[in-house]
Amino acid sequence: MDFAWDVRTEELRKQLLDFMQTHVYPAEPVFEGQAAALEDPWDRPPVVDALKAEARRRGLWNLFLPASPHGAGLTNIQYAPLAEITGRSPMLAPEALNCAAPDTGNMELLAMAGTDAQRDRWLAPLLDGAIRSAYCMTEPEVASSDATNIAARIERKDDDYVITGRKWWSTGAMSPRCKLLLVMGVTNPDAEPHHRHSIILVPKDAPGVQLRRSLKVFGFVEGPHGGHAEIDFEGVRVPKENLLGTEGSGFALAQARLGPGRIHHCMRLIGMAERAYELMCRRVVSRVAFGKPLAEQGVIQEWIAEARVRIEQARLLVLKTAWLIDTVGVKNARVEISAIKVAVPAMAEWVIDKAIQAHGAGGISQDLPLSVLWSQARMLRFADGPDEVHRMALARRELKPYLAAVGGGSAD
Repeated sequence: MDFAWDVRTEELRKQLLDFMQTHVYPAEPVFEGQAAALEDPWDRPPVVDALKAEARRRGLWNLFLPASPHGAGLTNIQYAPLAEITGRSPMLAPEALNCAAPDTGNMELLAMAGTDAQRDRWLAPLLDGAIRSAYCMTEPEVASSDATNIAARIERKDDDYVITGRKWWSTGAMSPRCKLLLVMGVTNPDAEPHHRHSIILVPKDAPGVQLRRSLKVFGFVEGPHGGHAEIDFEGVRVPKENLLGTEGSGFALAQARLGPGRIHHCMRLIGMAERAYELMCRRVVSRVAFGKPLAEQGVIQEWIAEARVRIEQARLLVLKTAWLIDTVGVKNARVEISAIKVAVPAMAEWVIDKAIQAHGAGGISQDLPLSVLWSQARMLRFADGPDEVHRMALARRELKPYLAAVGGGSAD
């Protein structure tokens, strides 16, 4: 078992670490200032465009897309340490490299299931970073953690499909650069639950698409990244050629999209935890309370040791999951994907919380990135499926052979 990075990964790591040090970290305060001055609060500050141009010049572009002429062609195990590094500045680095959600998952879907015409119209500009996109699955009126509940209708009318329903938490949809919505809805209501749904490509400017409002995350308005939108689809009509894949394939496509998306989130979460850990260590060796540095306080030493253990455990599980996806595919790595989706956000949330505590009141101020990092980690305990659903799915898969051995049937 070799834990060293291969030559290409190590080369990209060095390039990316230099890019972070020389461009991304210095751009963070610039980003904040420019964001506050935007005429359109949902647009992105000019500094992001400058970062994207520099990243592309350095060849740090579309690193997430494996085995493709459009991307870097990296495996998941190669991408893992790079995504981790971008997680250290989650509001800037992923987008700078054109590796930001939800575009990454949408690009993977288009690459996997799109027609040539769909790829020419939508995938090409997404890969170029010219536009952004949103994924419209979650609904306010149903428990969307069970995707078979999705109720928006996609009805065939002659040579068109008509979309009716309401979605929310459609990340990025508020952005003026968002041009495409991937909408999941019911096409075959009488079919078996996992074959009722389809995914259709909807231009954001199509008649009947109504942006109702933006949604805040713990009070944060993530405007410069397009925010999170609640959207009404009021008889939106698009041509039948906009269907992604086949009718009834929506659930399978969604799972194919969410598997890699979940591990990418976890890769970045490790980077978030590492940055918080570094900030905490610097703080506790320089701050004196009750006559000695915080680093000499027993409770602080407990935090430092426990944080390192938790980060390393999470990283190893993520790397194992990446290796499994590369070698046996997403379907055969479902247990591990569920496991990291439970473990890694909880780990990051804990580490960032301790870093906040070590900084006192400053930890919750805008002077440090910790409050943003914490909100991202806490949010990711919902995104792509809440903890409870992943625990349930994991337990069912683990129990299945035991139930079969005693003739107890399935745990599903």
